[in-house]
Amino acid sequence: MKRISLLVLVFLQTTSLLGQNTVGVLSYNSQDTYDALTLFTSQTETYLINACGEVVNQWSSAYPPGNAVYLLEDGSLLRAGKVVNSTITFGGTGGIVEKYDWDGNLLWSYEVSSDTQLQHHDIFPMPNGNVLILIATIMSNAEAIQAGRDPNFLLDGVLYNERIIEVEPVGTTDATIVWEWNINDHLIQDFDNSKDNFGVVADNPQRLDINFLGGLDGGANWLHINSIQYNDNLDQIVMSSRHLNEIFIIDHSTTTLEAASNSGGTYGKGGDFLYRWGNPQSYDQGNDNDQQLFGQHFPYWIPDGLPNAGQLILYNNGFQRMPSFSEVYRLTPPTSAPGVYEYIPGSAYGPTNPDYIYTNPTPTDFFSRILSSAQMLPNGNILICDGDSGYFFEIDSNENIVWEYINPTGSSGTMAQGDNPDDTPNLVFRAFKYGFDHPAFTGRDLTPGDPIELNFEINEACDPLSVEEFTFNDLKLFPNPVLDQLTIEATVSIDQLTIYNSLGAIVGTFNNTYSIDLSPFNSGIYFVQITSQNKTATKKIIKE
Repeated sequence: MKRISLLVLVFLQTTSLLGQNTVGVLSYNSQDTYDALTLFTSQTETYLINACGEVVNQWSSAYPPGNAVYLLEDGSLLRAGKVVNSTITFGGTGGIVEKYDWDGNLLWSYEVSSDTQLQHHDIFPMPNGNVLILIATIMSNAEAIQAGRDPNFLLDGVLYNERIIEVEPVGTTDATIVWEWNINDHLIQDFDNSKDNFGVVADNPQRLDINFLGGLDGGANWLHINSIQYNDNLDQIVMSSRHLNEIFIIDHSTTTLEAASNSGGTYGKGGDFLYRWGNPQSYDQGNDNDQQLFGQHFPYWIPDGLPNAGQLILYNNGFQRMPSFSEVYRLTPPTSAPGVYEYIPGSAYGPTNPDYIYTNPTPTDFFSRILSSAQMLPNGNILICDGDSGYFFEIDSNENIVWEYINPTGSSGTMAQGDNPDDTPNLVFRAFKYGFDHPAFTGRDLTPGDPIELNFEINEACDPLSVEEFTFNDLKLFPNPVLDQLTIEATVSIDQLTIYNSLGAIVGTFNNTYSIDLSPFNSGIYFVQITSQNKTATKKIIKE
């Protein structure tokens, strides 16, 4: 288990340590953590939890993860599920895409699983309501050899090809394919000049060498694409190949016909790579010392309005690197114009180094061989998911850990507080935070329920409103419900008034006053904590 804990004595208004928890929330700095709801899938359940680990919403499926999950702006959930497929087998397979409404009702499902193709790893909800789906397809032995594959690199007799389709949902179980990209259309090889795709690999970095193995042995699953993410501003897709240790960017503005060629689309290169990074050995422009990515996951563009917007952020797992350790990278692809990537022939794609690298001070203490993600947050923090441990942690701009959580569910069921998570596989593909201003939460009841784990304890740090340390004589708050001005009448001096929302987050602090203007606050339930001479009492109010 690779986990990092803050074992320090702290206070409510600074850093709050939740005891010696073994699962759920390990530590929580209520001032510096980005106040949001975290989405993740474990087994057949998808959870939306607050910073205290309490469940705000939960969706149930008949299928375990297959693997990606997204919360949409209308409050619905898009997830991939895993179905049984005995023909195409490797880690990360799925086979069905499902959409649920906020209340957990299944709205749409679309199966992509047969003897010739299988959805796996990632999907992506497009702004127009369509869905991108990542699909593995089978190339026969003869097809692979004709494409230029060295027969010695066909250990399984077949080769898994990668394909991305965009579908428009139809009805409750169908879809129309409106766009397609196929990596088979963008290969090159210098092995056999009598076969297709023959050329000089070093002169064609926009294409993929069908005989580059990334240090592996030539099995069917030679690419293992584990992520597809879309940039609406650029109309481009970035994907991640775990086994080749590279990320690729392609154009989505093409037609399907143009996507199969080397011309067309906004950027004039059809479906060829616009950009690639991480392992220039793959196109004969480097050696082992130039490799920067090792089994990476979840590269995506940081959205506009966030710190470092436009950069790519990803989780670099450290797979096959010795010693093994993980990192989070931020990098800026060199461009001459938005979406137009600079490349000097005879060299490797830049940058030479990432703009930012995070790892643990003791690097080997931070390692996830598979899965995992990193998310840039609006306050400059980064949420990191150490996937093979089901461990999420948030770091601030100084790389202090301000929140930690361990997924308490796994293949052996739901753990109780005190159980050792090492005893239960609790893998999580990704964890992603959604701020309370996300459109999905508009008009929703976000009152939290219990935490996921059994035998849970709500620590004072996460439930400060339940403990009344001191009762003021003749204390009155009026009017209640209140529209704008709240008055506090008390026989003692008031040092501080702290306003909490129903999720336990601080939304206002006032010193030495007996009156508060609540007109800027949204309607709902709030708690007023009154402090006098280091003692507190808490009262519930309703804001109309």
